[in-house]
Amino acid sequence: MARIVLVPGFTQTAASWRAVAERLQAAGHEPLAVDVPVGLDFVATAGALGALDGRAVYVGYSMGGRLCLRLALDRPDIVEGLVLVSASPGLDDAAERAARRASDEQLALDVEARGVEPFLRDWLAQPLFAGVPATADEIAARAAAHTADELAAHLRALGTGTQEPLWDRLGELHMPIALITGRADAKFDAINDEMHARCTGAPVTRVRLDGGHALPLEAPDALAGALLPWLPPRA
Repeated sequence: MARIVLVPGFTQTAASWRAVAERLQAAGHEPLAVDVPVGLDFVATAGALGALDGRAVYVGYSMGGRLCLRLALDRPDIVEGLVLVSASPGLDDAAERAARRASDEQLALDVEARGVEPFLRDWLAQPLFAGVPATADEIAARAAAHTADELAAHLRALGTGTQEPLWDRLGELHMPIALITGRADAKFDAINDEMHARCTGAPVTRVRLDGGHALPLEAPDALAGALLPWLPPRA
């Protein structure tokens, strides 16, 4: 049976995958949800995920998806399958990367100055996360799992402005790939269509689900349901 590693997005933790993991477990799989390491650059963070978790199917959401994509390119020997949920290969344009680095630096300074809970309230108020419950309990639970220094470090080291864009390397992938987006997430839906066209060396499954960007939280049952027929058969 293939191992399944679930990697969360920015401000999230392994717990963000709980509902998806429970559905996969009920179907007989053994998923492992992990936290993203702190204190490393983008390439080293991706490598650390592989060093910790070994040979597996890697499922990454948003920032976690970008890290899983990098791991698949650097260590194809341990990535048996790759599932990217609401993810991208980065920003091709140098000016866009510079603008994103500047924006992320302001966000890092903001979380350092104001603290985690005020930062998360503003972060989850973005239209991108309209489908995510932003209750006081949800924000408090997520804030308890992070420090301001951790979030600032992720913004500075793991943002799309910092990472090397990987668009031109998508043709190097050969493992089975699933690209999953929400129908209401127009930006990433279009990005994933282009990714599909560029993954010329791999078998790609393209999936659209009802929902927005944060599918592990917005539509965990539908996301798990999309994964189940795609995952390698149980031994």
